[in-house]
Amino acid sequence: MIRKAHLDDAPDIQRIINLYAKQGKMLARSLSEIYENIRDYSVAMEKGRLAGVVGLHVNWEDLAEVKSLAIKKNYQGRGWGQQLVKAVLQEGRELGIKRFYTLTYIPPFFKPLGFKIIARARLPHKVWSECVKCPKFPDCDETAMLREDQSAVRKMKKKKSS
Repeated sequence: MIRKAHLDDAPDIQRIINLYAKQGKMLARSLSEIYENIRDYSVAMEKGRLAGVVGLHVNWEDLAEVKSLAIKKNYQGRGWGQQLVKAVLQEGRELGIKRFYTLTYIPPFFKPLGFKIIARARLPHKVWSECVKCPKFPDCDETAMLREDQSAVRKMKKKKSS
């Protein structure tokens, strides 16, 4: 089951994110950051246990980041990652988001979900606000990817012309 994160999920969310952060695969998060941004997170639950997490952070009226995708090792290979990303893409579409980006070490995972590799310079400077916290800053080695949701683009154009 995929659902929005609850406050009592915060410690588990932090543990799984920071496990991957220690491996250099994502940015570490403090517990206070998780609580402050709990509405950004969705979780995969299997038999009452947190199997994975993903964040959707809105940057602007038409742009959001898919971030902090992490699946516990013993739950990998069950499709949780794709289900989580699809859930936040749907949530974003419902908000009116038409462009989604991610910074990742695993582009092959995101390609079937409609993301395309782009030059990091194509992303607005605003999206780099968290990067200064990264130990790899300013030498980022992640791949920037963008998904433009054409149905949302058409809906926004139709709404503006009405």
